[in-house]
Order: sequence, then structure tokens, then C-alpha cells
Amino acid sequence: MRPGPLSTSPTPEVNYRVEGPAHRILFEPHPRRIRAELDGHTVLDTVGARLLHESNILPRLYVPLEDFDASLIERTDHTTHCPFKGDASYWSVRTGDRVAENAIWAYEDPLPEASWLAGYASMYWEAADAWYEEDEQVFGHLRDPYHRVDVCGSSRHAVARAGGEVLAETDSPVLLFETGFPVRVYFRPEDVRAELLTPSDRTTICPYKGTATYWSVTVGGETIPDAVWTYAEPLDESHAIAGLQSFLADGVVVELEGAGIVADAAFAPSA
Repeated sequence: MRPGPLSTSPTPEVNYRVEGPAHRILFEPHPRRIRAELDGHTVLDTVGARLLHESNILPRLYVPLEDFDASLIERTDHTTHCPFKGDASYWSVRTGDRVAENAIWAYEDPLPEASWLAGYASMYWEAADAWYEEDEQVFGHLRDPYHRVDVCGSSRHAVARAGGEVLAETDSPVLLFETGFPVRVYFRPEDVRAELLTPSDRTTICPYKGTATYWSVTVGGETIPDAVWTYAEPLDESHAIAGLQSFLADGVVVELEGAGIVADAAFAPSA
């Protein structure tokens, strides 16, 4: 993933070249028990999965074909082509009257440069009701073992503004550093102008941080929807941001001492 050392666009300050195709694929063992359930039925249960890392794409889980419940899957006529892997065949998953169309695919006769894909199949994340890593349910998408989230207390000055008005300001922010994202500034509730916030119905799920809830911001008679989020009960690795608030939306600017603007409309709205 960008801007990692093997990405298609690493930082320019390098003293090496990666020889080979610009689109890179890595297929590696994933030594964790993974299960997927649909309508109360276990569609796959494996300890022999592998992760396919592909340039600029989230890792994709591939499972030995024998680790799918053959009684639940039905081959279809659907096919797709990948210039890097070959032609994919598809299966639907049927549990009673419920059908997940073309939920599983495999490269049964992959291109020679991806011959190691033979015998493995993948299932769309959204086609299952629940996914489990060992005995813990995983939300959002599968966790990438090379993805990190680090949370640090700081004494740098930080401020969030919208329409020229200060929304939050502190000399003791909590900073969240996450692979592939700009630094996120988290403010303690007492440093945020709560009178400008209105609870929102929006929620999002991050497999590394948990479930986020949102507020909209109203300044100068204008409302900026879903501009603030918090993780009330984050996952263990992100426990230090529990109850803290962060800002990211079109019309909101966050500045951090020594770094300048770290969040504004130029950044994608991801928590």
C-alpha cells in the first residue's frame, strides 16, 4: 500500500529500484483460524489460508477449496478476467432460501506467473454475515498484519477550525498514527466546543479501532455533517483514544504545531 517500501509510489527519497512489474503481488501464509458465516451456517473454516497482497488493494484472503462447505456452494456461469492472475470461476452460496450470488471465486487455471493460486478460492467480505479470526469477530475487513495503529500523547499545540471559528483547541492532544493515513489529532471533550456539535446517526467500523459515532458541526448558520467522530469503546490496541474526538470534513481545518494543516478538504474523509 502507498507509500510503503514496495508500493507503486514510495517516497522519492530512496537509493534502490524495484525490478519487475509495476503491479506487484505477494501471496503469503496467514496462520490464523478464519471462519465465515452466512445465515448461521459456516461457509468456510480454515487454518490454511493465505493473504494475497496486491498493489494498492486491501489484502484478500484465499482459502483452500476443501475448506469451504461444498454442500452450501453452487458453481455459476459467471467469469471475470484479471490481467495479473487469469480467468476466475464463481460460486454462489445457498443457505435455505437465502442466496449470496457469485460470492466465491477461484483461479482454477491461473496464469503461469500466479500458478500458486491454483487450489485456493476467495469470498467477498460483504457476502458473509460474520467473519471470525480465531474466536474473535472481525468487522469492516480482514486485518492486515503489516498495518499499525500507534497512539501517543503529545504536548504540541493543536486547533480545529471551521468558517474561521475555533471548534477545539489544546496543548495536550492525543495523536493517532496509522499506516497509510495522515496523523489524526484527537481532542479531549473538555477542549471541544460541545455547543457547536449535534449528534449524527452515522456510524463507521474500523477493524483496528472499533465502531465510531459522529456529530455534525454548526457554525455561522451552516452545518457540516459528520465532521466529528469518537470511539466510545475502541479495540484494545486503540484504547487510548476512548471518548476522545477528532475532526475531518470538507470545511474543517485541523492544524498541528510543527506539521501545519493535517486535515482539511484535501484529505479523504476516513476516520
